Amino acid sequence: METRSSQGSWERYILFLVLVFGIFMLNMYLMSVFGPPPKKGVPKEPAVEKEHAAAPRDEKAPEPKPPQAGESPEPGRGAERAPAAKPAEKAGADDRPGWPRRYATLGSVDPRSPYRMLVTLTSQGAAVARIELSSPRYRDSEDYSGYLGHLVVDPDVQGKGCPVQVVGLGTPAARAGLRPGDVIVAVDGRAVTGVASLERELRKRRPKQVVKLAVLRDGKPLELSAPLAPRPLEVLRPEIHPKRPIQPPTYDPLSFLVTLYRIDDEQLEPREPPKVGRKEPKPRPPDVDQELAGLDLRGSDWELVRSGPSEAVFRYRLPRWGLELTKTYRLEKVPREAIGNELYPAYHLTLGIEIRNVDQAPHQVAYQLDGPTGLPTEGYWYASKVSRGWGGAGIRDVVVSFDGGEPGTVGAPRVAKDDPTVWKPFVDDAGEQRGLLSYIGVDAQYFSVVMIPQRQDREQIWLAQSRPLRVGPVHPRWLQLTNTSCRLVSRTHELEPGQSFSHTYQVFVGPKKPALLAKYGLKEVVYYGWYGWVAVPMLAILHFFHDYVVFNYGLAIIMLTVVVRLCMFPLSKKQALNAQKMQELQPEIKRIAEKYKNDMQKRSKAQQELFKKHNFNPMGGCLPLFVQLPIFIGLYRSLMVDVELRQAPLIPGLRWCSNLAAPDMLFDWSGFMPAFVTSGQGIFGLGPYFNLLPVLTIVLFLVQQKMFMPPATDENTRMQQNIMKFMMVFIGILFFKVASGLCLYFIASSLWGVAERKLLPKKAAQAEEGEARKAARPKPRPMPVRSLVAKGRAGGDGAATGKKKKKSRGRR
Repeated sequence: METRSSQGSWERYILFLVLVFGIFMLNMYLMSVFGPPPKKGVPKEPAVEKEHAAAPRDEKAPEPKPPQAGESPEPGRGAERAPAAKPAEKAGADDRPGWPRRYATLGSVDPRSPYRMLVTLTSQGAAVARIELSSPRYRDSEDYSGYLGHLVVDPDVQGKGCPVQVVGLGTPAARAGLRPGDVIVAVDGRAVTGVASLERELRKRRPKQVVKLAVLRDGKPLELSAPLAPRPLEVLRPEIHPKRPIQPPTYDPLSFLVTLYRIDDEQLEPREPPKVGRKEPKPRPPDVDQELAGLDLRGSDWELVRSGPSEAVFRYRLPRWGLELTKTYRLEKVPREAIGNELYPAYHLTLGIEIRNVDQAPHQVAYQLDGPTGLPTEGYWYASKVSRGWGGAGIRDVVVSFDGGEPGTVGAPRVAKDDPTVWKPFVDDAGEQRGLLSYIGVDAQYFSVVMIPQRQDREQIWLAQSRPLRVGPVHPRWLQLTNTSCRLVSRTHELEPGQSFSHTYQVFVGPKKPALLAKYGLKEVVYYGWYGWVAVPMLAILHFFHDYVVFNYGLAIIMLTVVVRLCMFPLSKKQALNAQKMQELQPEIKRIAEKYKNDMQKRSKAQQELFKKHNFNPMGGCLPLFVQLPIFIGLYRSLMVDVELRQAPLIPGLRWCSNLAAPDMLFDWSGFMPAFVTSGQGIFGLGPYFNLLPVLTIVLFLVQQKMFMPPATDENTRMQQNIMKFMMVFIGILFFKVASGLCLYFIASSLWGVAERKLLPKKAAQAEEGEARKAARPKPRPMPVRSLVAKGRAGGDGAATGKKKKKSRGRR
């Protein structure tokens, strides 16, 4: 029967678990508040490049109404670029062209196509409305409904049924024969009255299900059949905030909007955000949509000059100033022989901006370009990111690098607070700016959208400012969900009549795979925290098991657990033997405690002598526990960062545990659990799903505790055991939202530990103790020769004496 020594061993084990989670939570807090300092000469915050823009001037004046759309001709698809406009006389503010709303798409969502993405463009602001990845490895992890295609960009359009505004290549809608201009009036016989009703009907369908579409084309009825597909991941999308009972829905700005920051003596002036209470929602900052008086480049429709599968060109003319702006989007195409190569660098969109002076007088011009918006917020209730910078990380953080150095990060919670120090120039002690912008963008959990200036001369100065930008409202309880972006302001250019200048940006839009990011110079965007030295080799072993041995990440995690425990077996064996030896020494320890009941110094000295006599180290059992700590944190970070584990199923074909980088999500309990539980916020915010694997993990811990912990012998030990059980429940709450892959690691590791304790023979401890005693016993010294001779004589005399005594007894 085990004694209280085993009780002490389990106390140390439970204490270790508590300390692990305490250290882990403290590590996350310290990383978010006291991150590692940047390397010398590399800024942590977005900075201003070497030259400032001029000081801001007056506010934007009220804008006049544009002319009707019918006053300007509509360009045909694939039309050639028109010649530059002739210099125009200075007119009033109401001289903006009135082009109709047009949409264009680049690429395809078909994984067999030579494109990695489908890009949807709108003439409103010549902006990117949506980008969907075509690879089947990157699907929507939260919406499992059938996908027909995103057919509507402007949801406010009115009319009978649901008008089709755009049809992307490779979508089920395109394969079914839908065209822009069609009107969907019914799905499987159920009437469709608008965009919302179409989405409701499709939400009830699943992939591979065939739907019947009743369509009006040029006023004539038509019926089409469309087999639905799994929903692709939208890396960029229009972000619409929920409609309230009184207020209409609000829309955040689209991606890559541009306007003029300066024209001659007119320049934008920053505006202060409105003051609101700490617990009140904050609206979008007023300077986000601000433009010069008479300009509406962000909200007006640009002329769609030409468009095709790989390129689209938009143009906007300003007769009042004699300026012409051109925006060009170009999508990289994958060669046929590289379509199956996932690491081929085709995850980028090229954005070109050109400003031409078509006036007869010179002009001073600078542009303002906003970055990507609407990145994914998947896993908001369980996601965990580590930030390099000061302040906590969010779901969508701004990442920036200068002079090719280590990137800095500005977390979404800090951007949400409208802290003015976030975007102030990063200067040295002398007040000089440091470095040129290498890249800037928005970083999500597993995907990033990063803008990389394509300078022909690396020392060429393009920009005067680069800073984070909040483009959406802020909820005080969800700062980490804030829709963030970035803003670039160019240097002022002096343009003579007929002159122009252009800047080109390579926009990476894709997964955070280190090998892929390295081809764009973005490898440092992937950050594992302080334990990257553990996470990187563990990921390499994990990927080796998956790619060459078992081809399943769940089994690969179990094999990784076996490798880790085999490497730690000598330490684990020593820990088990240490516990058994402690059990054998417990009676003597108890006698020492009773003997020196009132003298702690003598008791400690006697115990140390006892341990030394038996060659026992009481701290030897803690070594494996401290070795496991960096492994545990490193594995946790690798599971939460590695995009390969995203949507990697434990059992293919089952929705349960279909994403090893997320909780297993057995069933949705948001319909009957309290809101504070399903919110996913705080310690008791467990999320909208019940997770089975964390419960199994804690049950296994409790079973271990029951198997190896002896029964309580007094009231004190009974209270300690109750406290341990309570701590297990608390650990289970902390465990409830961790990745299912991490739960697999703990389950496999715990089962291995049980097997070790059961299969390790108890005689091994006795044998080891016997060897220790034999080693501690003093060796006999060799006797001198003279002593050996004397002993031999004494032995002879003794033998003779014994014979005489025996003979005497015989006579008697």
